[in-house]
Amino acid sequence: MLVDSHCHLNYLEDPGARIREAREAGVSAQLCIGVDAAHISEVLALAEQEPDVWATVGQHPDAAENPFDWIEPALDHPRVVAVGETGLDYFHCEEDDARARQRENFAHQLELADRHELPVVVHTRAAEADTLALIRRFPNVRGVLHCFTESWEMASAALELGYFISISGIVTFRNGENVRVVARQVPEDRLLIETDAPWLAPVPHRGKPNAPAYVRDTAHFVAELRGVAFETLAEQTSGNFYALFRRAIQD
Repeated sequence: MLVDSHCHLNYLEDPGARIREAREAGVSAQLCIGVDAAHISEVLALAEQEPDVWATVGQHPDAAENPFDWIEPALDHPRVVAVGETGLDYFHCEEDDARARQRENFAHQLELADRHELPVVVHTRAAEADTLALIRRFPNVRGVLHCFTESWEMASAALELGYFISISGIVTFRNGENVRVVARQVPEDRLLIETDAPWLAPVPHRGKPNAPAYVRDTAHFVAELRGVAFETLAEQTSGNFYALFRRAIQD
């Protein structure tokens, strides 16, 4: 069985149908990611309604100007397994003040993860040094760098800090060689796979909205890349999911 370790079910058209399709494709669990206050009730509702859907609560760096005092009260929800998605995204953010707000937001959520003994789901893009500097400030926190697109040097540093690396459908893209370099080298006990649905559909579904069922295509690709059987990779990555997100209960 497979796990989609990062998806945004509430942004999908007819999420119930997409969840059922994923089950039929052998996906045994899906982690629905919270990114802002405006949509967190949708995320939590899906996790409440579906026994194989879990949730996270956090504020995406793109929403860094919003207040984030709503996050902590939701962390005690029985279906919430992590803080996030949080982190740093400097790709379209060049102003020093805006970047500083992102760092403040990220640090606050890392502190929440530390205090509540929860893992953190980290978004990082074009911000390697600052992302690593902040996660080093919280040595008791573990988590995952999701949809990883940065360098192997960053991945290696994060692995040394106890983090997991999650590979998305970008690994199948023609221009995804940097992701393939990382996907080949991540230790088997630190590797996760995801869709980031509804975005980044893997080959052969490019151009379509992504869906959790498509994590199977990414898993097949990564298994071949690493020279292991598909069943082996599925078992490894599913086990890793439950090792990191310990509040999630495996059926």
